[in-house]
Amino acid sequence: MRVLAIADPHLSRLRPKPMTVFGPAWQGHPEAFFRGWRQAVGREDLVVVPGDISWAMRLPEALPDLLDLAALPGKKVLLKGNHDYWWPSIRRLRALLPEGMYALQNDALVVDGVGVAGTRGWQYPPPTPEDERVFAREVERLRLSLKDLQGKPHRHRVLAFHFPPFGPDGEAGPLLELAAEAEPAAIVYGHLHGADPERLPREYRGIPLHLVAADALGFRPKLILEVD
Repeated sequence: MRVLAIADPHLSRLRPKPMTVFGPAWQGHPEAFFRGWRQAVGREDLVVVPGDISWAMRLPEALPDLLDLAALPGKKVLLKGNHDYWWPSIRRLRALLPEGMYALQNDALVVDGVGVAGTRGWQYPPPTPEDERVFAREVERLRLSLKDLQGKPHRHRVLAFHFPPFGPDGEAGPLLELAAEAEPAAIVYGHLHGADPERLPREYRGIPLHLVAADALGFRPKLILEVD
């Protein structure tokens, strides 16, 4: 089995929202996203999708986007992004997800021996007192996720965030420090659009850091690791 990742699908089947307003890299979206996924992902693969899945504001509007994702090859693990306003209580969401699609929130999942933990994250350093409160909450959510993972047998470990777990100059913050303590095989994150990959850190304490925003990948899920 292979583990891949791609964030920021920004799907909008019911209320189409052209993404080209965010730059030429989005030309051909969303068809390019579905085509890239089918080219890269096999039936037995696991794909981590860390946030900004749908532009929908309510769950019923997001369901067609979730079903479009479910119809693609591979098993999927979803995390919430800052634009996923449709995301309901985790119990309600999990009750509606099709077989082979999982949602992560304040806990961890193990799929075929691969443990996936993480949280949405937030802007770092937080610019306002309110942002500081949100960021502190995200740190606690990561603690909960990692604690849950400790009790679940697994052979490999991947941590996922929507926001990058470091600052604008690559400086490590509490989320990245806590993630590194878990010694994952890799850390994946999205959210950054139009960023220069050469200016982003590629590893921390020997742990690979992968930007997996869809436009940064040319809409083709990135291979993170291969497992037995």
